[in-house]
Amino acid sequence: MYGRGAADMKGSLAAFITACERFVARHPHHRGSIALLITSDEEGPAQDGTVKVIETLEARQEKIDWCLIGEPSSTSELGDVIKNGRRGSLHGYLNIHGVQGHVAYPHLAENPVHRAALALHDLAHEYWDNGNDFFPATTFQITKAEAGTGSNIIPGEFLVHFNFRYCTENTAESLAERVAAILDRHQLNYDLDWHLSGRPFLTDRGALVAAAQAAIRKVTGRETELSTSGGTSDGRFIAPTGAQVVELGPVNATIHKVNECVRAADLNALSDVYEQILIELLA
Repeated sequence: MYGRGAADMKGSLAAFITACERFVARHPHHRGSIALLITSDEEGPAQDGTVKVIETLEARQEKIDWCLIGEPSSTSELGDVIKNGRRGSLHGYLNIHGVQGHVAYPHLAENPVHRAALALHDLAHEYWDNGNDFFPATTFQITKAEAGTGSNIIPGEFLVHFNFRYCTENTAESLAERVAAILDRHQLNYDLDWHLSGRPFLTDRGALVAAAQAAIRKVTGRETELSTSGGTSDGRFIAPTGAQVVELGPVNATIHKVNECVRAADLNALSDVYEQILIELLA
């Protein structure tokens, strides 16, 4: 099945719905309650959507016990990997100031690209941490670098955007302090703004992880690897409320690509896995 979102994650939503239909029909007097949270803004600034729903639930003192997210967690075969946590994501927006001028008169200007080069090299090669038993090491990546207004002009400013995917060995605050120390060591004139997309979270082994592993085993016969690798998800807003959070969905090989696709048989099996998780927890 081809189409944008087939694997990430419209297929999972269809599997959720069909699994719930079957489970409720077969277990009309099940324990607890089941809700589907389908929101926008997950790939955007994440200021609305799940954020607002969680704020409302917290104001009502209404707690989620178990949260199953249909992110495409699988690597090669359905259910071979589930995510029981995610690294934090911290964005930096750096503006390095210089003095604009003519390239023929560099002594009358100050090139911020030249000034920043060594600092950016140090940031890119800094040892941030070694990760731990649950998370891979923190990584730093420059995502945008922009300077200049045309030929023969030394730029007056240099804009650099970067991102940390960080584990629990660091915090957003500790990373910000370490970045500032490196920039200051190179005596740069700069402004730096931060945006924290989400802090790292982890769901240790418990009822939800056990139910997901048991369901995958019963439906597919596979043993499941727990992982915290990859990007972020809206689980970062739900886990801090005390909920157990697990991400389980189709193979992610084609997500965000042209001709994104998913095996139709995998969606049927995924629906069966979701139903079995409901049976494990609520029947």
